[in-house]
Amino acid sequence: MKATWSGTLQMGLVALPVRLYAATQEHSVRLHEIPVADGSRVEHRRYCKAEDREISYEEVGKGFALADGSTVPLTEDDLAHLPLPTKRVAQVLGFVDGRDIDPLSYGRPYYAGPGGPGADRPYVLLVEALARTGYVAVAKLALRSRERLALLRPHNGVLVVQTLLWQDELRDPGDLAPSVPVTDRELNLAEVLIREMTGIDGGEVHDEYAHALEELVDAKVTGGAC
Repeated sequence: MKATWSGTLQMGLVALPVRLYAATQEHSVRLHEIPVADGSRVEHRRYCKAEDREISYEEVGKGFALADGSTVPLTEDDLAHLPLPTKRVAQVLGFVDGRDIDPLSYGRPYYAGPGGPGADRPYVLLVEALARTGYVAVAKLALRSRERLALLRPHNGVLVVQTLLWQDELRDPGDLAPSVPVTDRELNLAEVLIREMTGIDGGEVHDEYAHALEELVDAKVTGGAC
């Protein structure tokens, strides 16, 4: 696997070099946009409204939008020189009980591997200590052009770094929860249903939509019935 980030995991006076690798690979169904008249491809071009012309990728920069609608241009050099200590250092803020982290805040998971032969022993020690205590580490690091919170937890002998959403990125559900009273008898029946349906084999669950779409495309290619 190709590392997506390499740096140092900093825990007080302890520094552990690590590399991050994508832990998941989604198999999304991608459909192209086409004109219905001829079935060719639709192209999305970069267009400058002020100059009334199409521009190349090399002419495209980045800018920060202000509240009044104006934009402040930012160069790659501006962004590279931001005083961001977490760019190559994942700073551990502390350890908490893993059950105290709301899964609603979970982001993308990464496998973290030791960054060199000398890191093997402290890496194993950290993974085993987290597994034994049931605690997880909360850290800050800069990943994919932004600083993020992250959760460090053990998984089958490997350290997993799970990005977390910031608190202000979690939306309030408002009044979605109905205020309807339920009886003990209803709760007991619901618990019986849950116990009867306990357990699931993830290997037996498949993407039926993707399978049906593949069959539809094959049928159209071969001229069969759709």
